[in-house]
Amino acid sequence: MTEEKSPDRDLTDRKFYRADQEASFADAQSPRTPQTMHPAYRLAYRDTDFLMRDELRPLRFQLELMKPEMLLDEAGVGSTLVIYGSARIPPPDAVEDALAGAENLPDQEARVVRNLAAKAKYYDEAYRLAKIASEKSIIEDGKRQFVICSGGGPSIMEAANRGASDAGEESIGLNIVLPHEQAPNPYVTPYLSFQFHYFALRKMHFLLRARAVAVFPGGFGTFDEFFELLTLVQTGKMKPIPILLFGKDFWTRVIDFEALADEGTVSHVDLDLIHWCESADDAWDHIAEFYKLER
Repeated sequence: MTEEKSPDRDLTDRKFYRADQEASFADAQSPRTPQTMHPAYRLAYRDTDFLMRDELRPLRFQLELMKPEMLLDEAGVGSTLVIYGSARIPPPDAVEDALAGAENLPDQEARVVRNLAAKAKYYDEAYRLAKIASEKSIIEDGKRQFVICSGGGPSIMEAANRGASDAGEESIGLNIVLPHEQAPNPYVTPYLSFQFHYFALRKMHFLLRARAVAVFPGGFGTFDEFFELLTLVQTGKMKPIPILLFGKDFWTRVIDFEALADEGTVSHVDLDLIHWCESADDAWDHIAEFYKLER
């Protein structure tokens, strides 16, 4: 008869308590005294006032890098199709009301509303691209590929997450804390919905798993993300991936790419990093050609 081994003698059993167990011991055993009630006595990893100190910023960087990385890995996300774009472009079904409301606005404000309304077609294209990619359900090495990833907000970002959701697939939202209200759109998969304090860490997570990036008309944030991506690929810090730029009329009006090359501040060859798109089908065809995927 084999003698049952004591847990204390198990070679594979962990010998130290987990942090949550230790915290429960502290809660159960600590008497309420001036010493135990003082912030200095709190366990460091439970002391949010301590973690918010300026000196702990490097630790907060690390946490903001590690948390999404670990959870995306646990969720089986192998690669992403990132979709950037404006938070202000209305969905097509809101255009009629927007234009009606613009009739009573001053000329400049009315013109802005009309310009945004004219870009509503890009909501549809972002939705369609996300839906196409999600319906492919590509799995490699046991992980899901081209999982849709957006900034988690409204407009183009919402269209991306919505397209994935309507295809019955999960999608990622990388939200950022801002002084004004900012919350995840309702189509982001809840356990793939992340919130960032640091823009730099958020932008890093956009690209760590990116195998293609679609850029729709947008403002400062979209420009920032787009140009950082171009710079990383141009300088060789990042391997080339499909960079899909939607809306040539918009982009060539707000940025004179050819002038940059003619002035010599970038090379004409650098402009080849961009693949111009007007439709979701164009975009997916380019991704499929780049990676030799079945269409």
